[in-house]
Amino acid sequence: PGDAILVDRWTFPGVLSSLVSAKVLPAPVPMDGEGMIPEALDDICQTWSGAAPPRAVYLVPTGQNPTGTTMSLARRKAIYAVAQKRNLAIIEDDPYYFLQLPPVPLPSHSRRGAERSDQAQDLVPSLLSLDVDGRVIRLDSFSKILAPNLRCGWITAPTYILDKIQILNESTILQPSGLSQGLISKLLNDTWGFDGWEAHLRELRAVYTLRRNLFIQAVDRHLAGLVEYTVPTAGMFLWMKVNLGSAAADPTAMPRLLGAMKKCGVMMAPDMPFSSTGPSAAMEPVTDGIPERYLRAAFALVDIDMFEPALKRLAQAITSVSDAHSAPACPPATS
Repeated sequence: PGDAILVDRWTFPGVLSSLVSAKVLPAPVPMDGEGMIPEALDDICQTWSGAAPPRAVYLVPTGQNPTGTTMSLARRKAIYAVAQKRNLAIIEDDPYYFLQLPPVPLPSHSRRGAERSDQAQDLVPSLLSLDVDGRVIRLDSFSKILAPNLRCGWITAPTYILDKIQILNESTILQPSGLSQGLISKLLNDTWGFDGWEAHLRELRAVYTLRRNLFIQAVDRHLAGLVEYTVPTAGMFLWMKVNLGSAAADPTAMPRLLGAMKKCGVMMAPDMPFSSTGPSAAMEPVTDGIPERYLRAAFALVDIDMFEPALKRLAQAITSVSDAHSAPACPPATS
């Protein structure tokens, strides 16, 4: 209790709630289009004024939730170098690692650019693969690549850490579901084998690539000038910075946008649950005073035919907030 852990400026709410429960303070680190910025991480450690310096950094390097960013190999090496310099343990939470996607083909509006492909793809090496000091604790999950309700994953870490995690498991959840473990073992070892597992992952990446491409095309058609985004190259999320025009500095703008979206029959995750700042944070990030507003869209589960009407409705909702004299004129439900 009272310790701080370095986290992305925007990060997984489940981790934030766990930190609050453990009375550990999240320390937000600025991000860019590749995720956590190494120089910012180093600067925060250098200028730390708390009672005890941070001893760990938590991050999602691939298809980050909620921003969808993926670290290049160079970025991962830079993050690891800072961890070595500042003696940080790295908690590498990587449930989207096997959902790495190829770049969006050009031209971006071409339907042919949205065709699915199940060709083999080289994956960006993990932080664990770069570890020479035993400082990386890697978390993997079957939830995003087999089925969410399996609630089963695996941890790779030095033995002395795994021993402590095992004791914690036994005193809290006992163990993951035996039924889930048995089903996964049967599927991977007796039914699929390694070749079947690889084929499944290629098929999954092909499906997600098609969905990502179609969603990006629809965003470009309907939200041009209204949002900004970085094309995700992994995972299932598109993180959109919303342009609210003259309403950007209005603290009621985001609640009003969510209300307009509800009236228009479209919903996406707002930014606040993902924020690592606030009363429970160890520090506040430096800003220019004008809050940035974001929405997280998940393109994994929604029917592809719903992309167009949903984004038309979102465009109407954003316009109604950015233009104080406009009311949401949403398309009919059948559009």
